[in-house]
Amino acid sequence: MKKYLFIIKTQIIKSLTYEFSVYGNILMQTIIMITSAYFWRALYSGQNVVGDVTADSMQTYIIMSSVLSVLLITGVEQRIGRSVEKGTVASDMIKPISLFGMFFAEDIGSIIALVFQNMLPILLIGSMMIKVPAMADIRDLPIFVISVMESFLINWLIAALFGMTAFVTINNNALIQVKKHLIRLLSGSIIPIWFFPDGVINYKRFLVQPYRGQLMVAA
Repeated sequence: MKKYLFIIKTQIIKSLTYEFSVYGNILMQTIIMITSAYFWRALYSGQNVVGDVTADSMQTYIIMSSVLSVLLITGVEQRIGRSVEKGTVASDMIKPISLFGMFFAEDIGSIIALVFQNMLPILLIGSMMIKVPAMADIRDLPIFVISVMESFLINWLIAALFGMTAFVTINNNALIQVKKHLIRLLSGSIIPIWFFPDGVINYKRFLVQPYRGQLMVAA
């Protein structure tokens, strides 16, 4: 465990080194967040409720979507791709440490750094320029935190599996970009899920049903 904690610590220090990248990411996410806020304000056209969703709730959704998109960044697929492309994958696999465990620890370190570098500044900017996001019921906070952690794990596993395509394609950068934007679209990061067509929503509910059943059995 000490090896992985050392990797996490090293990755945090590495992430805190590149200040220009930090400022660039904050600026990019801020522009996207503010643009989305004005876009949805224009769509509401002065109406307070559209499709059972209030304009105030939509503003909160935009801020939290921008914040969470920072936390769900993974680099495992790029690392696998670089390892395969450079031919170092064989030596990486014989190291006395789990290859995917090392990649996971690196991403955890990056996420911890991003919490202070990007998430908190973006949350502060959104609170000042759009609105202060507030939960309808503070008792839902533990469930929210657990769902975010599960989302990160699922997203990381998908990225790790997708990174394995590098063994076939050698360079999977284009596929990674397609996967990234598809996940953003289908997860509701760009367009809220409740605005999707009924067929898409029902299909997503179908995918969730087996998992929901397992939770009920475990309970």
